[in-house]
Formats: sequence, structure tokens, C-alpha cells
Amino acid sequence: MPIEFGGIKISWLGHDAFRLKNDKTIYIDPYKIKGKEVADIILITHEHFDHLSVDDINKISSENSVIVAARPCANQLGRVKAKEIKYVKPGDELEIDGVKIRAVPAYNITKFREPGRPFHPKDAGGVGYIVNMKGISIYHVGDSDFIPEMKELKVDVLLVPVSGTYVMTAEEAASVANAIMPKLAIPMHYGAIVGSERDAELFKKLAKCEVKILSKED
Repeated sequence: MPIEFGGIKISWLGHDAFRLKNDKTIYIDPYKIKGKEVADIILITHEHFDHLSVDDINKISSENSVIVAARPCANQLGRVKAKEIKYVKPGDELEIDGVKIRAVPAYNITKFREPGRPFHPKDAGGVGYIVNMKGISIYHVGDSDFIPEMKELKVDVLLVPVSGTYVMTAEEAASVANAIMPKLAIPMHYGAIVGSERDAELFKKLAKCEVKILSKED
């Protein structure tokens, strides 16, 4: 079930996918979703298949949708319906119909496919997003470890991966939450490829802020 925070309806759609809705409908990393509502804005954190799914984007996009994506996604988005596609790198800021969007770094420092090769290298250009909707800031971390750039961030809502393997573990995610101290934290990146609700429960136990574990919305 979704949760409402500051007039924004937040729905977890499984894995890293969310829908944020007030007078605008924003999707982040749609993957294996039903696609019940058309998107005003779609945010894509990086080019991996479980974050950039053209089939899922086309379920929710229209000729009026704006897509914001990390620059490495460019060669995969040729078949999507959209009014416009904007490519971003960490540090970029933009505003779309009153929604402020800031791209922030997302990368691995302790998760490696082999020595010296992170699953998500810093120079690969993946991002997280801080979305500001009518004064409420929501930070979708993307696929990342607890990186130094996170320590100075201040946000209202934190959407944070907890499964380990490719992203931070539940313990590392709790350290992020305890550094940022949002008003609300919601765990993600479990239940589809790696991780389970046990990771979400451990995160909730260790985090010092309010945590809501959302049920996947069909």
C-alpha cells in the first residue's frame, strides 16, 4: 500500500521502482510494473536492465511525458514515447513544470564484480535523484554504496537500497539514514533480484529515523 507524506502519495512498485504523485505523476526506475497511470516525468538512474526497461517506460509514457536519465542511458532510449528526453550527470539541476530535480552521485566503493571493477563505477555516470515537489524533498539513492557525497545531504524522505551485493547492505543503509536523518525512510532494492524483506526489517531496526516498509503495489 502507498503512504502519503506532505501531500505526496508514495508508492513502491517493487525493486527500485516508485511512483510519486500529487498534481504531477513521477516514476523512478520503472521495472516489471503494471503501468496504471501515465507519467508526467520519468526518472532513470542508470542503464542497467532493472532500472532502464524500455518496455516498462512505454507502459507509462506518452507524447506529453518528459524523461530524465543518466547520460549512459542515451543509446537505449530511442524507442520510447516522450515529449522530451533530458540527460543528466551528477550535479545537474533542472526544473520541469514546477518539480525541481537534482542529480547526485551514485556508485560503488565496496561492491565489486572482480577486484578493481565495481558493479557501479563512479566514472560510469549513474545518479540518484533528489526530487522537490512543493517543498518536499525526496531522495532516491539509486544503485550506490554509502558514499562521501551523501553525508552533507538534507532531505525529507529517503528511498534507500538495502539488499547488499550490488548496493549497500541494510547496515550500510542504516548508516546513511542515521547520517542524513530524514523525516521518513523507505527501503528498496529487495524482493526481485537480490535481497528480501528481512533486509528491510533489519534496516528498520537499525535506523534511528522513522521507517516505513511498503507493500509492493500492483
